[in-house]
Amino acid sequence: MEAAAKYGGPIMVTFSKGGGQFIAGKSADNADEKASIAGCIAGALHVRQVAELYGVPVVLHTDHCQKAWLPWIDALLTASEDYFEKHGEPLFSSHMLDLSEEPLEENIGICKEYMERMAKINMLLEFELGVTGGEEDGVDNTDVDSSRLYTQPEEVFYAYEQLSQVENAAFTCAASFGNVHGVYAPGNVDLKPVILHNTQEYIKEKISSESDKPMFFVFHGGSGSSVEDIRYAIEAGVIKMNIDTDTQWAYWDGVREYEAKHHDYLQGQIGNPDGDDKPNKKYYDPRMMLRAGEEAMAARLVKAAEDLNCVNVLN
Repeated sequence: MEAAAKYGGPIMVTFSKGGGQFIAGKSADNADEKASIAGCIAGALHVRQVAELYGVPVVLHTDHCQKAWLPWIDALLTASEDYFEKHGEPLFSSHMLDLSEEPLEENIGICKEYMERMAKINMLLEFELGVTGGEEDGVDNTDVDSSRLYTQPEEVFYAYEQLSQVENAAFTCAASFGNVHGVYAPGNVDLKPVILHNTQEYIKEKISSESDKPMFFVFHGGSGSSVEDIRYAIEAGVIKMNIDTDTQWAYWDGVREYEAKHHDYLQGQIGNPDGDDKPNKKYYDPRMMLRAGEEAMAARLVKAAEDLNCVNVLN
């Protein structure tokens, strides 16, 4: 939210199942996803409480939910339905269902059931076709067959056709075009965003659409991508890009730089280059290093906004 206020655009705050558990506390009971559910709801309520202070729109989203984790989303949906009854809008803005490991018909069939429920409270559904490589939040696709990293236009059209049957449906497609979670050496990831362009043309022809971009796409595994690939993907209808790995590194790098700068003041509670009896509390106060991490992450997000043509879009 700090970054969004700086670059003059909206921001998406995304919670994962593991992130929700971390917010609740790693030692909390997570049987039946209780801690993951409680942490995500607490996080969403916190964002809603402070968002107005930053003066920017915030989209509250949840990331990859595979089939075995659906009870987690069920509980969050119930929380959004309760919130909608009281406030006229859902607690969360959107959820992602990642059923890409299931057969296409089952994947979209389940998504359609959830879309029917979500549409009633004006929520958006993000679904995945194909597989995003790499590893994130406990889901490891590092050894997946490379052919599954590239979604076919026919698959996207099938999903578009099925979900469009739901009244008030709003959805985005995380189609795979070689994207991978994480950052890898040049040459190890073969992005083909032309797949998205071809898919738009295919759907446009099938439904006789006046729009050149009838499908909204999501770019997963955006960390480490070139500005050229990002801009080309945007031209193909990408409206959201995930950059978790780069922001994690930025946060850590801020903490690392803080420790390097103040190293001699962080070796004991008392005693530093200014004197053997000088206290170091203001240096080892955890808020100091965490703030350094926040500032570094915010700077990286401002750079991402520039790459995504998202600067001053609110003006």
